[in-house]
Amino acid sequence: MALSLDGRYAGRDPLDMSWVMPYAVTDVARDHLTTLWQSATTALLGRVNAEGFLGFWPTVIGMDGADPRDEGFAKWLVDTDKVVLSSTLSQAPWERTTLVDKPAAEAAADLRKTEGGDILVLSSASVIQALLAADEVDRLALTIFPVTLGDGPRLFDDGLPRGGWTLAGQAAGEHGTLALVYDRIR
Repeated sequence: MALSLDGRYAGRDPLDMSWVMPYAVTDVARDHLTTLWQSATTALLGRVNAEGFLGFWPTVIGMDGADPRDEGFAKWLVDTDKVVLSSTLSQAPWERTTLVDKPAAEAAADLRKTEGGDILVLSSASVIQALLAADEVDRLALTIFPVTLGDGPRLFDDGLPRGGWTLAGQAAGEHGTLALVYDRIR
């Protein structure tokens, strides 16, 4: 999940991601994402995020000048199993996609019962927030970008379960971008 220094995942206009772009193309951000998807066999997404990701990332495959890490992620996203949480879609518009109309915690619990690697939630704030509230997050990967947005939604709401986390990985890069990975202490 990409966050500003003031803990926001979006500004006033949640569709305006221009604040992310100068930092998302840094080596630390690209390397961080690569380490996350390589062990994952399933992507869990909210509908809005799925529409954005799956509308853009497949176009990166074979794009002139594409960074190999970006192209690797794009290929993974197309080829991996995707579970999209939606109460409005009646048919999956993407290959290898299952639509699920149930709370995120229930969907994650169902996925945990299946064989496979990690379940990766890709920047779907509503899904991450629901899983945090249900204490169903084992690893939290954050990319902190050195900007303050001043307003907009925050990732961490009041009322989350108390608990400890241990730093499992960290990297600092260009422009002050930080990549942090925390594992939940159980």
